[in-house]
This record gives sequence, C-alpha cells and structure tokens, in this order.
Amino acid sequence: MRSRFVPADAARITQELGPHHGADLALRVYSSRLLGADPALVLHGGGNTSVKAAARERTGEPVEVLYVKGSGWDLGTIEPAGFSACRLDPLQRLCRLDTLSDDDMVAALRSQLLDPSSPTPSVEALLHAFLPGKFVDHTHADAVLALQNQPNARDIAAEVWGTTFLFIPYVMPGFALAKRVVELGRDLEGIHGLILEQHGIFTWGATAEESYERMIAGVTEAEEWRLKRRPRARVVSVAAGAPDAAARRRTQAEIAPRLRGAIVRAGQKHFVMQWRADDAIIALLGRADARAITARGTVTPDHVIRTKPQPLWIDAAGRGDSAAMITACESAVVAYAREYEAYFKRCSAKSSRPLKRLDSAPRVVFVSGVGALTIGRTVDDARIVGDIVARSAQVMQDAESVGSFHPVSEQDLFDVEYWSLEQAKLATSTSTGPLAGQIAFVTGGASGIGLATAEHLLTLGAHVFVTDRAADPLSVALATLGVRFGTRVAGGPCDVTSAADVAAAVEQTVMTFGGIDVLVSNAGTAPQGLLHTAEGEATLERSLEINLLGHQRIARAVTEVMLAQGAGGCLLFNASKSALNQGPEFGPYAVAKAGLLSLMRQYAVDLGAYGIRSNAVNADRIRTELFAGGVLEARAKARGLSAEAYFRQNLLCRETTASDVAKAFGWLAGAKATTGAVITVDGGNAAAFVR
Repeated sequence: MRSRFVPADAARITQELGPHHGADLALRVYSSRLLGADPALVLHGGGNTSVKAAARERTGEPVEVLYVKGSGWDLGTIEPAGFSACRLDPLQRLCRLDTLSDDDMVAALRSQLLDPSSPTPSVEALLHAFLPGKFVDHTHADAVLALQNQPNARDIAAEVWGTTFLFIPYVMPGFALAKRVVELGRDLEGIHGLILEQHGIFTWGATAEESYERMIAGVTEAEEWRLKRRPRARVVSVAAGAPDAAARRRTQAEIAPRLRGAIVRAGQKHFVMQWRADDAIIALLGRADARAITARGTVTPDHVIRTKPQPLWIDAAGRGDSAAMITACESAVVAYAREYEAYFKRCSAKSSRPLKRLDSAPRVVFVSGVGALTIGRTVDDARIVGDIVARSAQVMQDAESVGSFHPVSEQDLFDVEYWSLEQAKLATSTSTGPLAGQIAFVTGGASGIGLATAEHLLTLGAHVFVTDRAADPLSVALATLGVRFGTRVAGGPCDVTSAADVAAAVEQTVMTFGGIDVLVSNAGTAPQGLLHTAEGEATLERSLEINLLGHQRIARAVTEVMLAQGAGGCLLFNASKSALNQGPEFGPYAVAKAGLLSLMRQYAVDLGAYGIRSNAVNADRIRTELFAGGVLEARAKARGLSAEAYFRQNLLCRETTASDVAKAFGWLAGAKATTGAVITVDGGNAAAFVR
C-alpha cells in the first residue's frame, strides 16, 4: 500500500485551518481524509481517528481534550466540525470502570463535550482516550480483514506483525473493547498499534504523519504476507460462461422490478435497488462454494447494519419466463424473511433487554453470473451497500486464498446489528415523506408542469427520473434539482414519439433505481389550426403522435415494469381542460387531449385488477413554454383578452400555476382508492366541469 502523505499538502492545510482550529486539528483533518480516500482502508463512515490536544473551557481555563471523529461524519470528507472535543481526563477515568452501559457511555461522552452542539463522539472514543499516542487511527483495512477473519488469527498476527502490534481477540466495540485493551495493554511501550480480530487495525504516533505511516506500513505487511503465501491469489478472473455486459444488463433489467415487487408484496417497505457487477463480485459468484462462504457473515461486524447478516441468493435460470421469475423471486424473498425471523428469535433470546425486530427484507441479492442487487431505502443507501459488497467479495476470496474465511459468530453479528449505537448511524440517511422509497418517472420534465411536478414528488420523498427531448434544458433542470435533492433525482433524454427512446429511458430508470411506481406522463405540445383545412389535418396528425400516442408509448412501457413488480402502481396523465371544452382554432390539441382522457380511462378499466391506478389532471392556462412562440397571444386574442387577463379568466379569478398542478399529481400519486378520475386544476371553468 502506497503512502499518500505529502508534507507540503499537510503544511498547506495547516496554514488554511490552523489559525481557526489549531495545527493539531488541522493535521488530524488532513491525515483523516487520506485514510478516508482509500476504499481499501475505509468505506462510508467506517473507521475513526482522534488527536489529543490543548483547548480552553468557556471560562478560559486550559484543558486537555480528545478531538475524536463524531458520529455521522465520513473520514474522506471530514471537516474540523466533524471532530467532537471531549475533556480527556474524565474519558480516561471512565476506562477504569468495571462496567458501563451503552446509554451511560453515550451520556458520559456527551457530558464531557466542550461544545454541547457537537456530534456524538465515536463509540470508540474511550479507546482513543486510553491509547498512548497523540494521534490515533482506526481502519477496517481489507488486507488486515483477510488475515484476521481466520480460525488461527492470533498465530497469523504474530507471524505478520510480531511484537510491534498487540493482538486483541474479538470483543464488542465500544466500552467492552476499551476495557479489554486496558486489561491486555497496560504496558504499551514499543507497541505501534492494535490488531483487532475480525474487526480491523489501530495505529498511533506522536504526529499525524507517524500514525498514518504506521497504518500504511501495518497494512502493507498484511498485503505482503498474503502475496507470499498465495502470489497469484489476488488476480480476479471472471468465471467462464458468464454473460457479456449487454446480456447481463438485460437480465438485470428483468430481475430488479420482479424482486422489488416481491419484497413489497411480502409486506416490506418500498426500496431502491442498484446492480453491481464488479469483477470481484462476478468472480465470487462463479465459485462453487460461494453460497457457503457468504452465509458465514460479514467481513467486519460494522457492515451488518447495511448488508444484513447474509445475502439472498436467487437463480437467474428461466429468465425470460416472466411468471416463473416472479414466482422464484417471491419464494426466495419469503424464505429469506422466514430465516431472518428465526435468526432474530434465536439471538434475541440471549439479550438482556427487549428488542424489536428490524424489517426482514434482504439488502444484498446475489444472482450467479449476473451480479449483486443492492437494496436500500435511498439510492445512496443502495450504493453504499454495493461498495461494501464489492470490497467484501474480494476480502472473502483473499481470506480463502490463505486459509478459510472465518468471521464473527452469528450471535456477535446480531449484537452489532441490534446495537442502538450502530443503528443510530442510519437514522440520518432514511428518506422521509409519503412517497419515501417510491420511484417516479416524469416526461417533459425540463420545465413548466413537468419540472414543478418532479420537484414536488421529490419533496414527498420519492426518487424521480426526469426526461425531456430538449437535452440542454434537461441538463439544467437536473443540475438544479440535484443541488437540493442529490442522487434521488436522475434523468435522461427521451422523445416520446420514439419507441426506442421510450424503451431506453424506462430501462435506464430500472437500472438506476430498481423499478417504477408512479408515471407522470406530461410531455406534449400545443398546436393550433382549423381541422377543416389541409394544414389543420396535418397538424392534427402530428398532435396525435405526441399528445396521444406519445402518452400511450410511455404508459405501455411503464406498465410492463409495474406488472413485473406485481405491486400496483399509478399512471398519471397531463390532460387538459380542452379535452372537455374546446377553444377556437385549437382542434389539433383538443382532439388529442380528448383521446388522452379515453386512454386514461381504458387503462383504469384494464389494470384495476392489478392494483394499477390511472388518473388525469385537467389543467388550463398554465404559464409554461407551451405558450411560447406566439401561442399565448393567439389564444388570448381568440378569447378577446389581454395576455394577463387570459391567465386569470376563471371562476376564482386567479392565475393557476405549475405548482398547483404538481400538487394535484402529488395527491393522486398517494390516492390509493382513486382510479379513472379527472382532477380539474384550472381556477374553475363551468364549461369544463367533468360532471
């Protein structure tokens, strides 16, 4: 492993942060980011670091503190605010207690914060306080885990690190680990770090550079030892006969919605899913002993809160037979839930406190030759699971190459999974709102009603895939939404008059989020003309292509996904007041929109038995791009009105906005008992009343 410590960079960040936070904390930030930037050392919030330094109480009195990583922060991007400053002496005295409950430990740690608004200190804060180094680093390095997830981990530690590192048999993180180190390591003279069985590695030093370099050296020793034992074992080879990328993608697009629906039907929440097909994953899946290896547990107990104790396995054989695949997915999900519930019953019986079972949905699904389907309440959660699975797949194979992958026991894994201090790490990542975990597909989303609807669905907690045929405005819209909603919004170009575009966009949504629950079919134009003229008839034909058949193409493609999921869904169409109350010289638009209402009702009739609802919103005179190019002036003139008066000509005498329409779509998305309905959002137009 190569060191990334550059003295000039350390000096630069010290100059940048030192004046406000002190040189010690500035250097702590720098070397922490180096550790967090390497996925072979740290993944997504894992690991922790600290520095012992001088500070001042609010009274101005000097005090020694421990700056330790706060819960919820990631080492790769940590800022000074991510380190909680705790009075050092009280923490060191806590290490000498015989017992300390989790709640008491957290309370004690928080009671020693210089700033009560700081994040809760790491669960390893007491251990950091006890260890002798000024700077202390802790990682879950892949190379160390491969050697320490072995039945003879102690012997390997002695052979690899000798007396430079102190071996610590596995013990629960937190106070129990700190207490064990206190008992085993009262004299740490000449020791550079700890090797934690089935957990990771600690190093320390008088400077940030010394502690960091000892970490790199310790991990490098593990890498070199493994290579000497199995010089070619690190080479990953994809199993012969594995499908090529295009065939794999087709299979992934078939399986994801079917499995997603099976989880919903099993009584679980809506989840987001992503595929991972890294070489290490495909190589692991190609092993004859893959199921046995992955059933043993996780490569470090910390991963269990993200991945569950075991993955779900399904067979991709028979793909292409939709009914058979749905049945296979459902059977696998039900069996997994049954096994998870039995695991909870076995292990919770040994708990000293009552526990509430977590959901029994899998977080990792392995499909031989196809990849790993990773699952989370948000797309970020699913991506984090994917990163963990990819690294774990390699660690498991490395462990097998030098012995036998031997993680912590089932009970130990359970204790971490149901440890309140670990579960608290996930609290901030949970998507909230009535549409949390649901996936929406919005056409014509670069501006106007489509953009407003995409934004509103995102505020309701949904993940939203936005399309438009105008690529540049779409890019701007996605960037704007992304600032506020992050990875819960994605998108791509789509012309709804192109069947190929529609199919590609729907498949991209499935590959990005795992399925589709809500369609907002919004894309359209507002053509004018007289139907009794040749020009008007040609305009009508073009209008039908986009304003009727475009909706049909997208609805059909999305319906295929919803039927594959077998968990219901919602088709929503942007119709128009013109479908019921035509305007002068607006026939090409009105006729197509009247057909759209009929299309919506037909879907309601045909798909109700599958739990798929179909509804429409009739809007009128919304200030959007449809009125550009002289359309507004022409429509106002046809009504004998000024442009501004045209927008307010309704019973409520108020302009109806794109946001008003978006809220109607949002309500319909959650209206479980409504189908075949038309919601009017036009400020009131008696001639267009539906009933």
